[in-house]
Amino acid sequence: MSHGDGGQGPHDRLPGTGRRDVVHRHGLLRVRGRSVAWLPPLLLLVAIALIDRMTGGDFRPVSWIVLVPGIAAAICGVWGTAVFAALAIVVYVTLDSTWEHQHQSGLPDFILVAVGGVLATLACAVRVRGERRALHMRDVADTVRRTVLRPLPPDWGGLEHAGVYLTADVQGRVGGDFYDIQPGPHGTRVLVGDVQGKGLGAVETASVLLCAFREAGFHEPELTGVADRLETRLLRHRAYATALGRRESDRFATAVLLGFPADRTDVVDVVVLGHEPPLAVGPDGVRSLPSDGGLPLGCSDLVPDPPGVRRVPVAADETLLLVTDGVTEARDPDGAFYGLAADVARAVAEDPRATRPDRLVSLVRDGTLRHSRGHLVDDTTALAVRRRRTAGPEGPEGGRSPS
Repeated sequence: MSHGDGGQGPHDRLPGTGRRDVVHRHGLLRVRGRSVAWLPPLLLLVAIALIDRMTGGDFRPVSWIVLVPGIAAAICGVWGTAVFAALAIVVYVTLDSTWEHQHQSGLPDFILVAVGGVLATLACAVRVRGERRALHMRDVADTVRRTVLRPLPPDWGGLEHAGVYLTADVQGRVGGDFYDIQPGPHGTRVLVGDVQGKGLGAVETASVLLCAFREAGFHEPELTGVADRLETRLLRHRAYATALGRRESDRFATAVLLGFPADRTDVVDVVVLGHEPPLAVGPDGVRSLPSDGGLPLGCSDLVPDPPGVRRVPVAADETLLLVTDGVTEARDPDGAFYGLAADVARAVAEDPRATRPDRLVSLVRDGTLRHSRGHLVDDTTALAVRRRRTAGPEGPEGGRSPS
């Protein structure tokens, strides 16, 4: 799922169970937009009829015709499979009774063809129902994800931005990656994070943190105050989930907070909470932003001190890249991790325009998929932001209280 200048749509993701498999398979059985799923079983039916016509004696392959509805059940719809089951019976009866002086297969094979057609039709109905259920579940997951990751207007909060989300779809589950941008009277705040675990519990926790960020990011004058509000909200949510009998007492979240001050255009405030530090990508190369390295959200009982904030100089032509561990922990078949910084630096050296947010997230997406050969083990999120270079309208929330 993507928002911003050049992200990808919600279905630009890895093949997995559900919609992508179904769409991909059916796409292979279409020519110029029209389905040709009926062609393989029809060719098989004609081939069996011709072979039976050209052979004689005791060898009669006409009973092979039971394969026709079986093939149709795998690639056609229910009605198409039923039609081929009926055609198989008609062709069988015709072939078996046309040449009276040859060996006839008789009633046993007729029963085989008829029962095979009925079973193939029933199997097709089960297959289609399963595909529809998979499509429905994927649509539900996409709707949940779109609800958590709200669409962001262009140049929101004075930032050019682009984001991309790839789901690993491990066992059909959704993950807890999240990001958002919140403008306000104290500047624009950016959040990228990853909730530990998967499933609806992780998505619910991500939603809770995003709601807290949208309020705290607007009202809190300091970035440490935003981090404290996120910590408090996660602890409250864990207590609530535990009271309901859920196993949420140890759930935590890693995150990165960026603050673009309203009175400065050459710096950014950084708070890292157990997450990969952001990368500053510019024409001169790639550098990791320094941070004080706080613990993940939900771990304040281990270190009660608030996380530290680092104010870091950022050039006007630098883009800040934030990713989740689905990128940094992507492995190739030999087990080697993806070298994100080196890959980005190489791309920028070849084409300085790669520092644009939309091109940068596309580069991360393609590089991660290429390195892992398309086999992601975790949901993958990348967000690229930089200050808008030209004056333009502020977001509707900039400097005003939200309604």
